[in-house]
Amino acid sequence: QVQLVESGGGLVQPGGSLRLSCTASASIFSTYRMDWYRQAPGKQRELVAALSSRGNTDYADSVKGRFTISRDNAKNTLYLQMNSLKPEDTAVYYCHADPDPVLLPYEADYWGQGTQVTVSS
Repeated sequence: QVQLVESGGGLVQPGGSLRLSCTASASIFSTYRMDWYRQAPGKQRELVAALSSRGNTDYADSVKGRFTISRDNAKNTLYLQMNSLKPEDTAVYYCHADPDPVLLPYEADYWGQGTQVTVSS
């Protein structure tokens, strides 16, 4: 069982920055793809950014050039640096660990509890 704990959310003005953190209870980055999702009120949860075990990144079009996903293997911590924030970025942000289907074919995925990000003046 892996636990994911997010932190770093809060209230920020438009144009501001926040950095979210997600700390895993075990060293999983070599065998899991790590993602950030978000869910705004009344909307479906959407993938914001992904970081593969090999270090490849992918971003939703809506955040490209503004958000950066990264990790610190020594600290078992995933980050999401969010710059130039907009009101439409307001959502609960979730950390997600997706097991490599070849290396861990029977392992479950894991979700954090979420952290609220509110962009408002």
